[in-house]
Amino acid sequence: MELKSYQRKVIENLEEYLGYVQEHKSLAKAFNQYWEDKIGFYNPLDGTGMEPYKNNIPNAAHVCVKVPTAGGKTFIAVNALHTIFSAYDSTKPKAVIWLVPWSNLLQQTVNTLSNPEHPYRQKLNSLFNNRVEIYQKADLLQGSNFNPTVVKDQLSIFVMSFASLRANNKEDRKVFQENGQLEAFVSQYKNNEHILSGVDDTALINVLRYLNPVLVVDESHNAESDLSVDMLKNLNPSFILDLTATPKANSNIVSLVPAIELKKEHMVKLPVIVYNNHDKTEVINNALHLQRKLENLAKKQEAEGGKYIRPIVLFQAQPKTKDDNTTFEKLKEQLLGLGIPESHIKIKTANIDELKGIDLMSKECEVRYIITINALKEGWDCPFAYILASLADKSSSVDVEQILGRVLRQPYVQKHKSFQLNLSYVLTASAKFNETLQSIVKGLQESGFSEKDYRKVDKMTEEEKKTVTTDPVESFLFPEQQAEEQEETIDKNRVTFDPNADEEETETTSVITEIETIAEEQNRQLEEQIKEQEKQPVDENIFQEMGTKVKRYKVKESNKEFIDKIEFPQFFIKVTASDIFGTEEELLNRESLLKDFKLSDEDIKIDFDQISSDLYKIDLEESKKNEYRPSFTKIEDSMVKDPIAEYILAKPKDNQITDITYQMMQIIGNMYPIPDQEIKVYIGRILKSMNTEQLRDILVRKWSYTDKIKGKIRQLADSYAEGRFMDLLKSKKINTKANWKLGNEIVPGNTGSSIGNSLYEREGSMNGFEERVAMEIGTSSNVAFWHRNLERGKGFYINGFKANHYPDFIMQTKSGKTILIETKGDHLDGSDSEAKCRLGNEWERQAGNDFAYFMVFDKKEIKGAYTLDKAKELISKM
Repeated sequence: MELKSYQRKVIENLEEYLGYVQEHKSLAKAFNQYWEDKIGFYNPLDGTGMEPYKNNIPNAAHVCVKVPTAGGKTFIAVNALHTIFSAYDSTKPKAVIWLVPWSNLLQQTVNTLSNPEHPYRQKLNSLFNNRVEIYQKADLLQGSNFNPTVVKDQLSIFVMSFASLRANNKEDRKVFQENGQLEAFVSQYKNNEHILSGVDDTALINVLRYLNPVLVVDESHNAESDLSVDMLKNLNPSFILDLTATPKANSNIVSLVPAIELKKEHMVKLPVIVYNNHDKTEVINNALHLQRKLENLAKKQEAEGGKYIRPIVLFQAQPKTKDDNTTFEKLKEQLLGLGIPESHIKIKTANIDELKGIDLMSKECEVRYIITINALKEGWDCPFAYILASLADKSSSVDVEQILGRVLRQPYVQKHKSFQLNLSYVLTASAKFNETLQSIVKGLQESGFSEKDYRKVDKMTEEEKKTVTTDPVESFLFPEQQAEEQEETIDKNRVTFDPNADEEETETTSVITEIETIAEEQNRQLEEQIKEQEKQPVDENIFQEMGTKVKRYKVKESNKEFIDKIEFPQFFIKVTASDIFGTEEELLNRESLLKDFKLSDEDIKIDFDQISSDLYKIDLEESKKNEYRPSFTKIEDSMVKDPIAEYILAKPKDNQITDITYQMMQIIGNMYPIPDQEIKVYIGRILKSMNTEQLRDILVRKWSYTDKIKGKIRQLADSYAEGRFMDLLKSKKINTKANWKLGNEIVPGNTGSSIGNSLYEREGSMNGFEERVAMEIGTSSNVAFWHRNLERGKGFYINGFKANHYPDFIMQTKSGKTILIETKGDHLDGSDSEAKCRLGNEWERQAGNDFAYFMVFDKKEIKGAYTLDKAKELISKM
């Protein structure tokens, strides 16, 4: 199972943030700079920018990922663990406490992470070399396969509920009590700093604190009370990853998934169609007909090779009395009275659970109707639930907020042939329909969606609404009387649903036809919206989700004409199409150029004498005093004795190579599209040629060595990709075509100096030499505008044999020539610049007469590049 594109983006954001932590050695500074570079400074007056880092738990990096319901939070967390531990000093144990708010979610999480057949467990195994163990609280208390040796060697995940750490009952207090089974850990304690006062050294809580674990907090909005914050502090974590659809005010969000991404990937049934009926009888009748219609479509789809779906209605009853059961039983009796088989109906309330042990996704299961109030809250999921039918009284607004998320998950995460099976439906009969809609909006927001994600039809007339509104004084003085008067019974004679009718006999009612017409139109609009979104820069969807937090700058009024006029060419490659028409084109990426690259056969000549450990040095004394200082940063110091190094070097050479390769692979991370196996073999060849002293040095300075190896791999891959690119260009398999346009607004993050003639109201930040280029070339008399091209998925890039090349400037002359300029300070003239220069010049050759590319140095020149003076002279003649 691989990550969806939006899930990969979350992992990239997390990696990026951890890079800032390594660079700044401060959690707050890293977080603030990370967002400043993306969307600019925080301004408390207008609310733009990201609020500064909140140091909720001292010394622990505490970050949050906002993912809507059904976005695959657990799978994101599984992959995030690898990213987090790749940033850790490898001497630290890989211990994770996975916290969940409810007992049903606890068992579900344990099962998915333990089951070797489950894709989540398979992913953990592949990321952590099959060294993974899942524990529950009871296993830890008994010391069951839980000891210092085992923990040092593997990824240990302890799945626990919030409640079990709050010590409210005798069973939970065991975590804080003396425990002889865990005696072996005490000898490993380096000091007593982590011991909770008044708690025995051997207590499980102190062992967990010694491990300085990573916490994964699932549905973290449930962990915001002071009690929960103290509970998190008690665990002495090094890193906390919150996962939620609705982050609270004190969250430090590092990544957020826009709702549109889930629609693109067919994860959710949206939009929700909301239909307000005349009365309860209509709600039931229409729910039964709609379920039948959806099931017939599903059967037809399955007969044509599609997947099995049995659409389910959730009937949300309203409790009238303290004895809830009467309401449910009454509704069940009414459904049975219509001839619906008992095996099709189940009740799920706080006291009655007829769903226990039933697999609702199974073909053997017959359940089509579930009666509930709010018992199906978070933690319960069934993708077959399509229709939420509320049976609240007319005079009530319908509270669907808690339960709405249960009908949003899309079966099998795929688009279904019948558009009706790609949406969800809410049926109500409420005189207070506007309040009901507010509840639906709130329910969507609780699931990470918005008011844009529903469509309404209101059939109840204003006259009908008036007749059910009662005198508030009377209803306060005589509530029993009001309840009796307004008790609405189901009129069996008006229910036209026949459970025994054959598929051919079933008629489509006018209401179902109306709902289908709306559904079809909404589905079409959504498809168009997705098409539009796909044209946008990657980050734009995220910025749209962040709303007013993002500071945008518009194109200047006088420059608007340029925006639509200029279309920038990019490289496309001819590929063999899957149909009979031969070839088609797709945007070129490095993946297609490196398809046959075999790293394991390449040369291993690397100059390790020039290694610098500056990035990984820190002041250990200073860091002790600083509560914003992360406890997991990588440190390289030859004075620090690494016990693992001695342990590895005592092994035979082949085993040393295997162990060091494993450590380096953890650090290297993802070098997609080069397969891990190829990198492993390549590192093994490098290590084989080294003596014991060199291997010892690697173990002390493994990050610096790994950086060097990574640089060499990139250089080899670039060289191969360039050769392949030139061959394909020569054989006319690669060409350019117009593919990118400037936007009406930009989000530059930090802004630069105001220099005249710019395309937008403000432009992105620039260094000293870049400012000179903007001043000296951008304001020339023959230049119509200049623009500081944005990076990181926001601006224009030349796609080719280098990782995407974002030139620094886009300019246009008054004669209509579009110029890309890449600036280089004179010290930056390595092989990287030369390759970019070759790519830029090749782009110019292929793009045609209206486009030019310049690489500009201050004084120095490399082949194909220009000094500032020369570039200025040439551009002034264009």
